[in-house]
Amino acid sequence: MATIRNAHAGWVGDLPTGAGKVSLDSSGVGSFDITWKARAEAAEGKTSPEELIAAAHSSCFAMAFTHALGEAGIAADYVNTSAAVTFVPGTGITGSHLTLAARIPGMGQEDFTAFAEGAKAGCPVSAALAGVTITLDATLDA
Repeated sequence: MATIRNAHAGWVGDLPTGAGKVSLDSSGVGSFDITWKARAEAAEGKTSPEELIAAAHSSCFAMAFTHALGEAGIAADYVNTSAAVTFVPGTGITGSHLTLAARIPGMGQEDFTAFAEGAKAGCPVSAALAGVTITLDATLDA
């Protein structure tokens, strides 16, 4: 069954000096201030579309990775993921860099890398970002 998630944004003013707010409607977890400066320079307590995409990519990747492990009957002690989405003004989003650190008893580096690469490729947010370069650093903790 398909699910639909909703958010909305409002904006006042021009792009360089204006400001807005994005609200996560489906979850109701909050509204967040947005500005061009937060997107193209320093965040200064505000968010950007790229930060929201990074949150989506890191959480999707974590879910894809743990799902693949579970399908193989493997449980991790922990899994930590992050995503760093790069935005270049005038060009757009140019990439997403995923980072994974996990402890998985009994797993070797080769299998770990295969699971990580499979999750990177199989994550629906990775598919949505197919037009940009997606890279991965994966560390299997002892």
